[in-house]
Amino acid sequence: MATPHHHAYLWLGHGDILVKPGDAHRRPGHPEFPSAPVMPLESADWLLKTPTHIRATFPHPRNATDWYLEHLTQHAPAFTGSYAPPPDPAQLTRRLEGRHDIVGGWWLTGGRFLSLNLIACAPHPLRPHHACPAP
Repeated sequence: MATPHHHAYLWLGHGDILVKPGDAHRRPGHPEFPSAPVMPLESADWLLKTPTHIRATFPHPRNATDWYLEHLTQHAPAFTGSYAPPPDPAQLTRRLEGRHDIVGGWWLTGGRFLSLNLIACAPHPLRPHHACPAP
């Protein structure tokens, strides 16, 4: 069995793609699902997509926390509406050490949506039957 780790996923696109029409393309079993770059309805289902969607792989939670906060900070100036302050890095790292997923989504200017995800793998704690898409 592979060493537990987290895969990083990022999707940035126009919000219309999320509901084009409906959300069937965001569910496993739909022909577009494996290659569709948009985030799935259930975060663990990222593991069912093609490995090309993986932005990075982190065996160390602190490195995963750094990636997440870097991308969150990079896009924060374009956030619209109200949103919570950035998460505490130590809290994120503790959650990752506990093999939890970290999932966030924000509306941006221009009708765009940002999805940042750190998904536990090898195995996923809630979906152990989801094979890890890459080492």
